[in-house]
Amino acid sequence: MREVLADGESGKVLVVLEDSLARARPGLETEIVTYFASLPNGAQLTGAPLRARGGEQAKNSMALVNEILSQIEQRHIDRQSYLMAIGGGALLDAAGFAAAIAHRGVRHVRVPTTTLAQADSGVGVKNGLNGFGKKNFLGTFSPPHAVINDFNLLATLAPREKRAGYVEAVKVACIRDKQFFDDIERGADMLMRFEPGAMKQLIRRCAELHLHHIATSGDPFESGSARPLDFGHWPAHKLEQLSNFQMPHGEAVAIGVALDATYSKLCGLLDAASCGRILDLLERLQFRLFADELLEADAKGGLLIGGGLDEFHEHLGGGLTVTLLNGIGRGVEVHEMDLGTIVEAIEELQKRDRRSS
Repeated sequence: MREVLADGESGKVLVVLEDSLARARPGLETEIVTYFASLPNGAQLTGAPLRARGGEQAKNSMALVNEILSQIEQRHIDRQSYLMAIGGGALLDAAGFAAAIAHRGVRHVRVPTTTLAQADSGVGVKNGLNGFGKKNFLGTFSPPHAVINDFNLLATLAPREKRAGYVEAVKVACIRDKQFFDDIERGADMLMRFEPGAMKQLIRRCAELHLHHIATSGDPFESGSARPLDFGHWPAHKLEQLSNFQMPHGEAVAIGVALDATYSKLCGLLDAASCGRILDLLERLQFRLFADELLEADAKGGLLIGGGLDEFHEHLGGGLTVTLLNGIGRGVEVHEMDLGTIVEAIEELQKRDRRSS
């Protein structure tokens, strides 16, 4: 921590702390204040941490962003200062967006406190807010000054929240690293017992794969039309929208990965055995692979989930580019998807869900 904050000339820090974490760990706020007070010549807090509500509500309006911006102005946080956000991915998104637009960029330090954020969103370069009913319609590409992953911060999470980040590991293993997929399969029972060694290994490897893609893909700010790290996300984002953002992101991604893996099988890209392994692993990690929102229809009977493909395309523009699979660990880009085959894939997942219920 001291090294991260060593180069700020003003030495000022504004901490934004997720309220649910502060309530789960009553002494944390005091620990933060005490830590900064102990630094002899280092960065200093500008006041008590700003406690803020996390979860998807943090991304559904500009309210939290405006509150953080107000504190940046009132506490005289400048471009040599730091905005440190401690919380889950949604809070990090809102804080990161505020940091990116205040003074055209305040140094942002992320301290992700969920499995999902430590494994994926917390180590990326994107900040997003929902707008006009669409996932991440607003946002910036702003690399954080630093990311600090502290495994101990996961201790207070409920089991459902601890599992949530596992799906991003399955996702990136499917498109990038068969060995990692094999490791997750072998360690699934330990992961479900939340054994620290297994969780740390999963989080670290998942974060490494995401960072490697961002650093070496040649398109870290998505100026093209491909989003390979968003395998399974075109249906996931639409499912979140259709559920009025009540469906957690990780659970929506699990359904999206299952849908795109099944579609890959139906169109002849992925062999049935590999598809089965992916679906089996998601279920072993206690993710459902179907939700009623997949079958919601408009007034003309068309499935609303199909609009997710249009929105995914519109978000980047250019030609439609979707990542599918031609093997475990091998993502492949396609430039069209057949709605009839999507419906067939949904029906397969629905039948599977009924059998397992």
